[in-house]
Amino acid sequence: MSDIIHLLPDSIANQIAAGEVIQRPSSVVKELVENAIDAGADSIQLIIKDAGRTLVQVIDNGKGMSATDARMAFERHATSKIRSADDLFALHTMGFRGEALPSIAAIAQIELRTRREEDELGTLLQISGSRVETQECIACPVGSNFMVKNIFFNVPARRKFLKANDTERRNILTELERIVLVNPEIEFSFTDNDIEVLRFPACNLRQRIVNVVGKNFNQQLISIDIETSLVKIKGFIGKPESARKTRALQYFFVNGRYMRHPYFNKAVTAAFEPLIPSGENPNYFIYFEVEPDTIDVNIHPTKTEIKFENEQPIWQILSAAVKEALGKFNEVPTIDFDTADAIDIPIHDPSKNVGQPRVSFDPSYNPFKTTSSSSNYQRRSLDWEKFYEGFEKDKGNSNISLEPDTHIGLFNDTDNNEAEERQNLSTEMVVHYQYKNRYILTSVKSGLMLIDQHRAHVRILFDQFLMQIRQRKGISQRALFPEIIELSPSEAAMIPYLIDDLEAVGFDLGNLGNYTYAINGTPSEISNIDSVQLVHNMIGRSVDTGSDVKEEIQESLALSMANAAAIPYGHKMSDEEMNKIVDQLFASPAHKYTPDGKTIISMLEDDVIEKMFR
Repeated sequence: MSDIIHLLPDSIANQIAAGEVIQRPSSVVKELVENAIDAGADSIQLIIKDAGRTLVQVIDNGKGMSATDARMAFERHATSKIRSADDLFALHTMGFRGEALPSIAAIAQIELRTRREEDELGTLLQISGSRVETQECIACPVGSNFMVKNIFFNVPARRKFLKANDTERRNILTELERIVLVNPEIEFSFTDNDIEVLRFPACNLRQRIVNVVGKNFNQQLISIDIETSLVKIKGFIGKPESARKTRALQYFFVNGRYMRHPYFNKAVTAAFEPLIPSGENPNYFIYFEVEPDTIDVNIHPTKTEIKFENEQPIWQILSAAVKEALGKFNEVPTIDFDTADAIDIPIHDPSKNVGQPRVSFDPSYNPFKTTSSSSNYQRRSLDWEKFYEGFEKDKGNSNISLEPDTHIGLFNDTDNNEAEERQNLSTEMVVHYQYKNRYILTSVKSGLMLIDQHRAHVRILFDQFLMQIRQRKGISQRALFPEIIELSPSEAAMIPYLIDDLEAVGFDLGNLGNYTYAINGTPSEISNIDSVQLVHNMIGRSVDTGSDVKEEIQESLALSMANAAAIPYGHKMSDEEMNKIVDQLFASPAHKYTPDGKTIISMLEDDVIEKMFR
């Protein structure tokens, strides 16, 4: 029997590696731009066409490569940064494994033009599917010009699973923002389909954050800066009032590299917990500097997950730094004693005798007498029967009575009874009780039913808004003074994809240019809601979910609006409001759970209640 184990050809091995390193066009952008940074460039241009499917081009003015280096760069595991295993723990650059360029070359067509400053001529290299087609000398400027064309042209199965252009473009913008935020000293430009849509000039860190997020965010930034023997932490956190429902503006960087770190995220959110409402997330841009040998960046192919040697001490340092910054800028509420109304406390003087305090009173005063010699103590007789008359009248209408015989049985698990339950709930005889301004309680045939009032209203409004979007029946209420909303580049890229659905539900947005929009109208069903924050939340939710299916986008918008407009916890409801909520809830075909899967109704069965009193 012949041997069955053999070595893979390099072209196939590179395609397998590409599956880990190059997942979509944004992965190509990340690798090429990071290579340009490692090359010492101070100006980088990113050009894409068809959301990176047709072209991803990165032009830099770095040090360039020789003809030999240009050819070697596309060999698997070829690198200029690693000589021994010890070098893995002394990294100060982005790429180091030598997998990125071979992986890109395995699934795309590449054209590279590069020249060093000391060379008179540069090098042109053309590669298609890991096969070198052309290498020759050409005249070109100093630096490198990478053109990656037709990504996944030879792997149709991978190309088929690419998302819609809007989604891929949004991912490219997200990747670019992460790099731009950690390299403020470098000028970046972004051209999409021959139109320059972004330009970030070299500046300081605070200005770079403002350029990326929006100029209105400048006043929301609180700086942090702390240096210890383990770590140096600097950057900015957002004021509590800038907190959002989404986590779009949460960035950690370590030694110039973007990272995800849920453990450190808890340190920041814990410091903000007393200051922001439940369900909202603080904004932060935090930069760590540690010794390279105390972290491991080689635990994931995309190098976004990093392992720290001193994770717990750094957690404590980070938490203290955030709390100090909040306290320093008076964002943490403090007890403020008003000295204007303070009591004058005398200073003890031992030379003075302290006398017993005297109390003055009227010994002739009798509170039970209807008449008195002194006119100051005249009292009117009370009509006690009249006083109780109103009490007896209200007693019959009290909404705290939960007598079993006044309620209609409902909520059996069988579908046959649900229609009858909903019909019975619509009768006026049902009495509900609001518990702690949070839950609606009512007795039913099988026990006691508890309804979460906020979640129930979310379910009702979600169905309503979703129907309006799909039927385009939303009514817009014009604003007397339009609100101005400034979006980040990634948020602005979502507007063309969402504008139809936003208009269908009742929003009227006017483009003012430079990623700024005027909110000229809002849905008539919502009131007393920050429309600017609501639009941010809806866009952010769509960005976070990465949805590109129209139906998913519509559901995301409807849920964001429902969460914002629903009755909040702590709202005192009248009997009429509770009846209306319950009736509308059970008219929904999915009344047991919210659209995002949270429980709305819970039952306390009769037998459980009886066991409590045994």
